Amino acid sequence: MLEENAVVLACDGRQATLEIERRTACGLCGQKRGCGNATWGKLLGHHKHGFVAENTVNAKVGDSVIVGIEERAVLNTTLYLYVIPLVAMLVGTVLANYLFSNQFYVMLGAMLGLLLGFMWVKGYLIGHDQTGVAYSKKYQTKILRFAEPVPDYKKGLENCSSAQTIAFKEHK
Repeated sequence: MLEENAVVLACDGRQATLEIERRTACGLCGQKRGCGNATWGKLLGHHKHGFVAENTVNAKVGDSVIVGIEERAVLNTTLYLYVIPLVAMLVGTVLANYLFSNQFYVMLGAMLGLLLGFMWVKGYLIGHDQTGVAYSKKYQTKILRFAEPVPDYKKGLENCSSAQTIAFKEHK
């Protein structure tokens, strides 16, 4: 099971709207030096997106929770999102090449096949209604448990340099 920290934005019965708590690997975002991710974020804007998950622990608005989804569901979704549209694009290309001798129609056939492939995947994974909730339970995320609060002694370590952190750990 793949797990990630999230915050509950809204609750509606057994469903909750969540937002992933974004973290960076190096911790340099927002500083003036680093890899440049913060610069791209300022230019393009980091948009927050909510998603719906099954609320199995009765979490309330504002709670920090751990959400999870099965690895097999992620792999299946990846297969659907990449392989099916590409196969549809190839079929559209071959079919247009067989029917027409003009290369413009072959390109249109490829684009049409790709578009139809994406539309089929969306219809298959999400469904035809506008709820945004997957019909199959294996494609739906679940709230697994409440996130453990960070102990007080670790909160001070977040802004420490690595030398201070090592010294603190050795002292402990």
